[in-house]
This record gives sequence, structure tokens and C-alpha cells, in this order.
Amino acid sequence: MNYRETDPEFMERFEHFAFEEVPNEEGQQLPAPTRWLAILASLTGCQGIDAFREILPKALEEGLAPEAVKEMVYQSVDYLGMGRMWPFLKAVNEIFEERKIPLPGAGKAATTMEDRLEKGVQAQSDIFGDHMKEAWKAGHINRWLAANCFGDYYTRTGLDLAKREMITFCFLMAQGGCEPQLTAHAKGNMNLGNDKVFLVKVVSQCLPYIGYPRSLNAIACINKAAEQ
Repeated sequence: MNYRETDPEFMERFEHFAFEEVPNEEGQQLPAPTRWLAILASLTGCQGIDAFREILPKALEEGLAPEAVKEMVYQSVDYLGMGRMWPFLKAVNEIFEERKIPLPGAGKAATTMEDRLEKGVQAQSDIFGDHMKEAWKAGHINRWLAANCFGDYYTRTGLDLAKREMITFCFLMAQGGCEPQLTAHAKGNMNLGNDKVFLVKVVSQCLPYIGYPRSLNAIACINKAAEQ
């Protein structure tokens, strides 16, 4: 369906805002690959599958690496669950096939089943501080968090820790209702060099896709993290 024909007034204003005003706002600009990675992570977080399908080809054309897209979708399973992640993996695979992007890509795993807990704990510590080295002992879910979320996914190559924390921030921001975790991951981002200014840029660039309420909540969480 051509929305420019069926809804011309809406599309005129939305496209101007999302594709011209926001990307070019002075002081809020991001490099295209970073911007598109954040937007795709936010669309995954808010379950915007139709918009995701529209945006992904443009993101690839503007320099976002296919491996970064795949790593983003893989990591989303820990923050959204397989039930909400699966349609996005399917969409990525279909678009990659259409564009002749090889599947599967080169392996990115950096842990084994034997050392995933150890390396996951180290990743948590690198992001949040040495106090995380004992956190996995607090219960089985904490152990799963260290071994599965951080050991299985955060340790993978294809995205560095700073980019992984950025997309986690986007998953949490876009799905809403996760403000305590969003504040914690805003602080984790800052620990890795994704400072307050950068995170506000991320929120600004994602706002057309997730709306004002969740964007304003994210800004409040960033400010709270900065104060801490």
C-alpha cells in the first residue's frame, strides 16, 4: 500500500519529522550505522515489525553491517524473550536472502558451554563493576543471567560491549515498564563511555519510532543514572 497516496497529509509531516528534522537536529546527530542500529533495536523492543521491515534495507544501504543486525536480534532474546524476538529473526533472514547476504554468517561465539559462566561474569563486571563478580551466586536466575545473557551473547564478536549496552538500553526503553533496568543499563552505558550526551542522542533519534512517553521516561532514567 502506498501511504503517500492514501494518507498524504500524515506522511508529509511524519516523513519530514522522522527523516529530515530529527536526523539533522543540531547537537543530536549520530553516525548513520549507529543511528540505524539504535532504531532497529528500538523497533524490536516495541514490536514494530512492519516498520522494521521497511527500515532494515535503508539501514543496510547506509552502512549498517549485516553482522551487527544479526547480533542485535540475537541479543534481544534475553530482553524480549523468544516469543517477541522470533518474528524479527525471520524478517532479517528473509531480507538477507532477498539481498543475497550469505546465511549463515561467520561464527561469532566466543565461549564454550564450559566457560560461558566465567566469561559472562567477567562481562558483567566489565560493564557494571567488580561487585558483579559474586552476583551470579544469588540464585539460579542470577546464574542464568550471567551464563546465558552475558556469557552466550554479550561475549560474541560482531558488536563490542559499548554497542551491546546501547542496544540493550534501546530494548528496555522501547518496551516500557522496565525503568529500574533502564536506569541500571544507562549507568552501564556510561561506564563504557556511552555518556549522557550520547544516550540523549540515542533517545532523540529513536523518538519517532517509540513515541514521546517512553522517550521522556528514558531521559528521566538517564538523568537518574547520571546523578548516581
